[in-house]
Amino acid sequence: MVPLKKKSKKKHLNKLKKKNVSVNVVPIEPRSIESDWWDCFWHKSLSSPGLTIPSNEEEGFKYFFRVSKKTFEYICSIVRDDLISRPPSGLINIEGRLLSVEKQVAIAMRRLASGDSQVSVGASFGVGQSTVSQVTSRFIESLEERARHHIKWPDRDRLEEIKSKFENSFGLPNCCGAVDATHIIMTLPAVQTSDDWCDEANNYSMFLQGVVDDEMRFLDVVSGWPGAMSVSRLLKCSGFYKLCENGERLNQKMSLNTVEIREYIVGGNQYPLLPWLITPYENKDLSEVLSIFRGAHEAAKLLAVRALSLLKGNWRILSKVMWRPDKKKLPSIVVGCCILHNIMIDYGDALQWDIALHGHHDSVYGEQYCNLADALGSTVRDHVAKYLGEGGTS
Repeated sequence: MVPLKKKSKKKHLNKLKKKNVSVNVVPIEPRSIESDWWDCFWHKSLSSPGLTIPSNEEEGFKYFFRVSKKTFEYICSIVRDDLISRPPSGLINIEGRLLSVEKQVAIAMRRLASGDSQVSVGASFGVGQSTVSQVTSRFIESLEERARHHIKWPDRDRLEEIKSKFENSFGLPNCCGAVDATHIIMTLPAVQTSDDWCDEANNYSMFLQGVVDDEMRFLDVVSGWPGAMSVSRLLKCSGFYKLCENGERLNQKMSLNTVEIREYIVGGNQYPLLPWLITPYENKDLSEVLSIFRGAHEAAKLLAVRALSLLKGNWRILSKVMWRPDKKKLPSIVVGCCILHNIMIDYGDALQWDIALHGHHDSVYGEQYCNLADALGSTVRDHVAKYLGEGGTS
């Protein structure tokens, strides 16, 4: 295409003079920032039918966003540089006002906490579905990049504290945590369906595995693997497994009944018995000593079970069926929710048991059994059981 000829600037000005037209430059007024979002949202929610909302405003805030206002402000400070709206391309509401960082964080956290549709969440904030999608995506991306330090393997001092707590609470010496896994269920377009993603309950799902400490804080998480694989296979595909097998984690030893045992975590029968991962005895008829061990092991293992129930209860997007998520972005959503879970613990927000999932976090799935048992792992388990049977004296 031949470029259009530009009009002469001089001729154009002369033409304006002849017509006696004055040209005034009008400054563009910047859009105002919507800062009163909470008052609007709170009063709108109070008048919404079908919601049982706490009358106390502070509790109401936690009901909708799971965290206290103080913790909410901390989260906003983390993502502020990434979410701040700047004209002319900043996100706006239906009135044309720029969305504040606080309102964007609220939209994203409400989407994660409720698991409601983007249309429903958008309606409660006066924004469209596409805005909810964009805000949530940006929030998760920023959170994963800037707050990932809230999920980290403990340093040596903190690890010693964890081991002391496990021994004082359950009698388990040299224990550093508990591990469990859960399914994140989703629907997939027909072109993306495959047996890799179709699990034992005929759902399309993705796995989340978490290792937790004595406070149910996630120390290590892995997600992104298809739900059709076994839990033992999931473990072996994780970076955590490789680090432990190479002696880079759980590598400190202690003497127990004249035998050296290394640090370990506890897990259910779906996991292999390893020198650093202790599983329960499978026999139903156990001696008194082994029964004591089974009780202690079960109580410690429940920390991971309860952590996942709390995670999926607080952040309901993980417990509802996700509608055609991007499988490449879904792991980031899962990890983002784990980060929020840890931030609640780190900032002293009480985990809300009243909204935890009722029953097991994977209630539609039967318990898996892994028959793999390392000889050294069996020796470690026997000596830990003996230690407990003798009243915790070595």
